[in-house]
Amino acid sequence: MNITILGAGIIGVTTAYQLAKAGHQVTVIDRQPGPALETSFANAGEVSFGYCSPWAAPGIPVKAMKWLMMEHAPLILRPKLDIAMLSWLVRMLRNCTAERYALNKSRMLRLADYSRLSLAELRAETGIAYDERMQGTLQLFRNHHQLEASAKDVKALAADGIAYELLDVDGCIAQEPALAAARGKIVGGLLTPKDETGDCFKFTNALAEKAAAMGVTFRWGETIERLDVEAGRVRGVVTDRAHSPADAVVVALGSYSPLMLKPLGIALPVYPVKGYSLTIPIIDETRAPVSTVMDESYKIALTRLGERIRVGGMAEISGYTNDLGLKRRRTLEHSVTDLFPGGDLHQASFWSGLRPMTPDGTPVIGATRIDGLYLNTGHGTLGWTMSSGSAKLIADIVSGRTPDISAEDLGVARYG
Repeated sequence: MNITILGAGIIGVTTAYQLAKAGHQVTVIDRQPGPALETSFANAGEVSFGYCSPWAAPGIPVKAMKWLMMEHAPLILRPKLDIAMLSWLVRMLRNCTAERYALNKSRMLRLADYSRLSLAELRAETGIAYDERMQGTLQLFRNHHQLEASAKDVKALAADGIAYELLDVDGCIAQEPALAAARGKIVGGLLTPKDETGDCFKFTNALAEKAAAMGVTFRWGETIERLDVEAGRVRGVVTDRAHSPADAVVVALGSYSPLMLKPLGIALPVYPVKGYSLTIPIIDETRAPVSTVMDESYKIALTRLGERIRVGGMAEISGYTNDLGLKRRRTLEHSVTDLFPGGDLHQASFWSGLRPMTPDGTPVIGATRIDGLYLNTGHGTLGWTMSSGSAKLIADIVSGRTPDISAEDLGVARYG
């Protein structure tokens, strides 16, 4: 088949590779001059197959009220007269029950574990290097309330057969020796040892080169205007340069996917939740992380990427804005200097990206009611984590093959 993929972030490029591998003729269209120049550019760098939870959880509404009052808040809400924002917030609140949390986390863990196997397979067949490490994620607790609250995550991990270890302070320091200087600031942690780290931008660019060598066509600097749909079937894509016929189209536009689908009457509940990151050169190895540490108090990930520390996190609900607030930078700096002061903040680069979040945390992967139109979007903070598995899954669905894992509850139809 002649397949067009909209978007060349980590999701679009991995999808292109898998569809080309399945024997299809693949074209990728993106408005940027190259791969992974938006949300995939400078994300937190964690590939968190085990540390994988919906933002919508029991107790979150109460926590959110407290977070909004914190100096270094993990959640920032800038309300506006935006029906999409209000609708998304209401849907998210409806998912903050124990029952829905368990269901959504189970879906996410299923896809994440499949992605773990898929990424290992992809790495073996391509030999791509991307500052990767396989030393786990340490969810770090600064107080006993956080430690006790982790019981629900442990229960979900155990139920899905995901490896984990509960660590005391000494165990945390054994995992991350630089934490010895912060001993008095922590009470324990939850280690998911099969988690990985890596530079998403490096990976996506290297994989795009592999895909191009397989025959994938990349069209850069081209603005997608609309989808051409006739008689209930997608016929192609209209851009500012051309009309491009296609047998099938995969929408992988992240936060912009709902805007492309709305004219077709497809209501996709994906909304941009902005995240921030700092990339800091390491000047003292003894005070830097060796893998990923998730600072639970601020929901900030501190990740080792080669000779750099990537500090990423926060959730700002403010629409389609990419401004860089200095207050957000101070939060990132506070977390990293409090735990790992081994980087040169004067040389740090500051960035923000729009994560495509669904209200239940689970991405949207599968067919739509329009014949030939497919979705692979809505991965939120876990696009890098779930990319390889999502790509294999959608490639199987588009190709008419039976996927390796259940996908019936991952499509847009679950929203009614």
